[in-house]
Amino acid sequence: MSRRDRLKGLFDDTAQELAAANYEEPSSRGSAGPVRTMALTLGRMEEESRAMQEALLSGERIVELDPDLIDSSFVRDRLVDQPLDIEDELVQSIAENGQEVPILVRRHPNDADRYQIAYGHRRLQAVKLLGLKVQAIVRKLDDTDVVIAQGIENSARRNLSYIERAVFALNLELKGFERPVIMKALSTDKTELSKLISVAKAIPAEMVRAVGAAPGIGRRRWMALAQDWNGMTAARLAKLIASGSFMAEESDRRFELLVAELAKKEAKPETTEFDWKPKSGGKIAGRIKSAGNSFTIALKTGDAPDFGAYISRRLDELYEAYRAGKLQAGE
Repeated sequence: MSRRDRLKGLFDDTAQELAAANYEEPSSRGSAGPVRTMALTLGRMEEESRAMQEALLSGERIVELDPDLIDSSFVRDRLVDQPLDIEDELVQSIAENGQEVPILVRRHPNDADRYQIAYGHRRLQAVKLLGLKVQAIVRKLDDTDVVIAQGIENSARRNLSYIERAVFALNLELKGFERPVIMKALSTDKTELSKLISVAKAIPAEMVRAVGAAPGIGRRRWMALAQDWNGMTAARLAKLIASGSFMAEESDRRFELLVAELAKKEAKPETTEFDWKPKSGGKIAGRIKSAGNSFTIALKTGDAPDFGAYISRRLDELYEAYRAGKLQAGE
């Protein structure tokens, strides 16, 4: 196969996979989002077509590289890597026919002797598994080019789950990418991107990692969980996600267990209420009430205002003494 044919194959492979991905997309999401996503991704197909045509015209050279010299992207898009095995169709195809489509890499920005992959992660895995050199195009790419290439690759194959898209979007924003770039990388629009980022921000990263990709759980259910999330939610769920039985379940089931635990009605803590008077006597009395997450002291009679002000001025001091005592006790 000539160099021109192999470069053309890089485009054809991408276009076919993107078309297949868009045909399947409506079954995994709601009605409005998929239409926008399909239009945006088809637009990216045209853009990728132009990029591949430019590669053909410029006569870019395909080189053989040691797979061990190629690092993954600087930003993760999947919560869990999808490893290949020797029985995988792609691995078998390369074993029988060789690597017909090259991967796309750039020189590693921090190590002149290494490379960083932009497109072709699964092909790189397959070649590495077979112990072969990898066919690659080395192109000058900036960080924006790399994340957009990742987006193209994800659209072309198994789409990221909703929560993976949300985490990927947030990670890109935290790395300083502008929202138009993130929209392009995820083939989404401004409104949907805002929702993705808000979900990833609302739910703590450790909870997302515990649940995993949850491929069967879509936008509405993740958004509902994010809206119900608060400071007490994580505390309630800590014991659940630490259990062996929870981690033994598949990712979708872990999400279901999370939601089920949150739906349980917590037993109301018993309220304790009593009167207080100083043992040494004095012109003051108090009413103390403890009810779950609240604790109140109501002071009355002659010394109440002055004593209350005295306590108020020393709240920081008292709280620090309380915390120091807890640390010494190992709590």
